[in-house]
Parts: sequence; C-alpha cells; structure tokens
Amino acid sequence: MGRKTYRPGEKAETSGQYRNTTTRNEVTVTRGEPLPPTPARGQHYTLVDKTKHKPR
Repeated sequence: MGRKTYRPGEKAETSGQYRNTTTRNEVTVTRGEPLPPTPARGQHYTLVDKTKHKPR
C-alpha cells in the first residue's frame, strides 16, 4: 500500500516536509496550515519527513 496523499489546500495533519508527487519539490508545512497550490491540476503531496521536536 502506498503513502497517503494530500491535496493542495488541504490542512496538514502533522508538521513536516511534504513532497509534490509529480515535480518532486518539497515544502515545509506546519500542522493545521493548508498545503500550497501546485503548478498544475491533479498534483498531490506526500509527507516525507515529520518535524522532530526537542523536549523542553
């Protein structure tokens, strides 16, 4: 089974690096913020690296 994909404008479930599945470009998105628009219709994102938080 493949990784979950996210559509542009969808709110990120977790903070981290998201990769466009077509262009392979990565963006950093904070949890609860919308994923940015893609260059063309029908493109999606996958989460490739969750943000690592340091304990205080």
